Amino acid sequence: MSIDPPIRVLVICWGNSARSILAEALIRHHGGDDFDVNSAGIEPKGVNPLTIRVLDEAGLDHEWARSKSVDEFLGQSFDYVITVCDDARTVCPVFPGEKQTVLHWGYEDPAKVEGTDEQRVAAFQTTLTMLATRITSFVDIARRERRTGEAAAVGG
Repeated sequence: MSIDPPIRVLVICWGNSARSILAEALIRHHGGDDFDVNSAGIEPKGVNPLTIRVLDEAGLDHEWARSKSVDEFLGQSFDYVITVCDDARTVCPVFPGEKQTVLHWGYEDPAKVEGTDEQRVAAFQTTLTMLATRITSFVDIARRERRTGEAAAVGG
């Protein structure tokens, strides 16, 4: 059962190379047609190859994935703007939205982990796992809030 219109989400991190792409993939997967989700970076750096690797290993689609600047989304309205790194939170632009919710989910950047390939991949997998737990709840709550809000508006 699809919600009309979809819940618009923008996930922002500094480089739009790892955390925000992982979050976008998870929201796309768990939210389906109920969500219109994008990700962007303050200073886009290109999608990290390890991001693609862990998405592949998790069976999550990433054909859409490209590193984008927040500038592409300026002036657009979102229901949720989510920052996933502390640096992006401090300089995140303001986006229009009548009932917008701004969330901050601070995660360490897996792309900054040094060590063996196994250690680096493990950092990306850990970030994906932590995001998945949070996003599963987020998708359920956002759907419920949308239904409740619509019901209140119809009944009001």
